[in-house]
Amino acid sequence: MAKAEEFGSLDALGLAELVRKKQIKPIELVDAAIERVERLNPALNAVVTPMYEQARALALGKIPDGPFTGIPFLLKDLGAPCVGVRMSMASAAMRDFVPDHDSEFVARLKRAGLIILGKTNTPEFGILPTTEPRLFGPCHNPWEVNRTTGGSSGGSAAAVAARLVPMAHANDGGGSIRIPASCCGVFGLKPTRARNPLGPDFGDIFSGLIIDHAVTRSVRDSAALLDATSGPDIGDPYWAPPPARPFLQEVGANPGRLRIAFTTSAGPEIQVHPDCVSAVYDAAKLCAELGHQVEEAAPLLNRELVGQSFMVLWSAGCAWTIDGIQMVTGRTITAEQVEPLTWALYEMGRKQSGSVYLLSLSFLQRVARYIAQFFLKYDIWLTPTLSEPPVPLGAFDSPPENPLYGLRRAEQFVPFTPICNATGQPAMSVPLYWNAEGLPVGVHFVGRFGDEATLFRLATQLESARPWADRKPPVSA
Repeated sequence: MAKAEEFGSLDALGLAELVRKKQIKPIELVDAAIERVERLNPALNAVVTPMYEQARALALGKIPDGPFTGIPFLLKDLGAPCVGVRMSMASAAMRDFVPDHDSEFVARLKRAGLIILGKTNTPEFGILPTTEPRLFGPCHNPWEVNRTTGGSSGGSAAAVAARLVPMAHANDGGGSIRIPASCCGVFGLKPTRARNPLGPDFGDIFSGLIIDHAVTRSVRDSAALLDATSGPDIGDPYWAPPPARPFLQEVGANPGRLRIAFTTSAGPEIQVHPDCVSAVYDAAKLCAELGHQVEEAAPLLNRELVGQSFMVLWSAGCAWTIDGIQMVTGRTITAEQVEPLTWALYEMGRKQSGSVYLLSLSFLQRVARYIAQFFLKYDIWLTPTLSEPPVPLGAFDSPPENPLYGLRRAEQFVPFTPICNATGQPAMSVPLYWNAEGLPVGVHFVGRFGDEATLFRLATQLESARPWADRKPPVSA
């Protein structure tokens, strides 16, 4: 029989294998995960809504037979309704909102056999790339508790890095899977646009910027989970190209000799930290040693126009979120119920005209076609995930006289990830580098639209060449 202290060292598929062989019971896994959360969460503030009773009841009952039967899992408290459980989106305006249904994505998680034992911390409405909501307080990075976990899936990434669970739900509208994966030293893949469904409530969100998936410690867990959740739902307005075969079969498959372009520049207005530059050069060297063709190149982008267009969608999306909440709940939301930055962004979004929104969307679609041309020559585009290592908590705080300061600061922190949300391409942050302070610095690999397969093949190769699973942060089980 496996020992409880070994649970934290295994990935989800490894634990599921123990369950299938009856070497461990699901209730033992759940109880061990709950013990880890109770012991470490006071230092992390990663889990904000425990679901222990539901989790233990399911673990002792009939669990769906799937690839992850009996495996403890955490759900981000944003954008993934779970019937009967509060979904606050880290906002006082939603602190008592309880959905009456599961999203299709959550239903698929449950059918895969996962046991949800809690919900994780996130910034209010997922707006900022740091997890410091006023409602719940900051989430702390297990590598250095005074540093950011990133956002908006910061609670999930901290929980996985600290080995509370082997993987956790995350979603990504401008980098919110990849940013915290970089800050916390875990693997984070953003799938192709519409690879996972957003129904029954939405066809898409923010004109296709947002996608659900997870942060994991192993590449194979990410691939197997995407197999379990991906594919169109009834009534979806569009969906990603079907994969040639299950994603799990790409794990360990030969990627061939890939053509990899790399860059460390985010344009003249943004200074990329030397540690992030070093991480890219280190990854480029590793890829060359693995036999890939590597050269410095990048698509030429008008980053100012890209940023302006993205912000039109982001601010209009904030207005849509708050107006939608008012419509669903029948309650009026006031400035006092949300954070000052959120309200300022809401007011900005309310001022956007329909024509400006559509012009911005058209421009981003044109950028997507231009970048698609770049991927006729290259298979992978390699960049830093972030322009800086994990910054101190409070770095995105906005003074009262400038409530949007945090968002402007965020633009400097995350210049590489949002473009993939605009183009819909899959991308991953891979934990290949730690700086002299012992902080993780993720490396960002962008794939061709619809081609998660190549990313999984390359990620497995990198994982084998430069294993990260045994790296444990100071705050961990």
